[in-house]
Amino acid sequence: MGQGLTARIRENIVLYGALAANLGIGIAKFVAAGITGSSSMLTEGVHSCVDSGNQVLLLYGQHRAKRQPDAVHPFGYGRELYFWAFVVAILIFAVGAGVSVYEGYLHIVEPEPLSDPLVNYIVLAIAFALEGSSWFIAMREFAKAKGDTGWWRAIRQSKDPAGFIVLFEDSAALAGLAIAAIGVWASHALADPRIDGVASIAIGLILGLVAVLLAREAKGLLIGERANPQVVETVRAIIDRHPAVTCVNHVRTIHTAPDAIFVAVSADFVDHVTMGEAETLIEHLEDELRAAVPLLSSIYIRPEKRENAATLAPAGDRRRGQFARRAAPRLNRSITCVSVMRR
Repeated sequence: MGQGLTARIRENIVLYGALAANLGIGIAKFVAAGITGSSSMLTEGVHSCVDSGNQVLLLYGQHRAKRQPDAVHPFGYGRELYFWAFVVAILIFAVGAGVSVYEGYLHIVEPEPLSDPLVNYIVLAIAFALEGSSWFIAMREFAKAKGDTGWWRAIRQSKDPAGFIVLFEDSAALAGLAIAAIGVWASHALADPRIDGVASIAIGLILGLVAVLLAREAKGLLIGERANPQVVETVRAIIDRHPAVTCVNHVRTIHTAPDAIFVAVSADFVDHVTMGEAETLIEHLEDELRAAVPLLSSIYIRPEKRENAATLAPAGDRRRGQFARRAAPRLNRSITCVSVMRR
């Protein structure tokens, strides 16, 4: 049991590291806000609590996503993680950004008397050290996963929201801490407590921007994103090189989980291949595909004449809705064809 717990922590080191840091930071910020009455410190405390809740939700989502497929969800529950990632984005926007802007507005309208900022500076320094450690862990793990791919491109192509969500949250947290420190210093240097409220609003705007970016990425994963183009080309090349295949009409993929891919292939076979030979051939192709791309959890290969194969409309084409209606019956026939062939 102890080894299992250690393995889970090691597997989710980014989330557990961020959770531990945010819990400690949040408590310290609330204590400092209570002593000094700083609006920006209160905002930062709310921010840390929201981040802690987000890490718990992502861990819960990972746990739920690992359930085995059943009759109701034959492709598994992997995409439930994407749902919780979207919930996290909503919480950052509604709770984190909303409360920050609201508290900042109240502090501007009804500024509180200034007090000794020493406690704020001490807490901010501790928070920066802890948040920086969490950010370093998230950055290191994401850099390891992205390889030679550019940072923004890697984020857009990532199918595991936990990694880039923590990276975004920690980056926003570090920026928020810097703004909070500037707000505390400026409010005392200029003897104007309203500046602290302005800093709180600025923190809220940063959180709102991060929430929008995360919601955009989570939305794409929820709708369904294709696999990495290299995976698509690998599948196409393996099938295309077989002598019994005259043409690979299309390869369509979708991530059903960060580590699971559904692939549907339409291929034109030579005319003299019998049903029995096609069944054996498809089984061999599936074995070869799984060996080359272990992430392929479900593979469907449909024999189909090239002239009958449906092609996808370009992204953004206003006619894509018409295509979807035309293609749906073909997709159903494709799955039925493969099922009949296997029986």
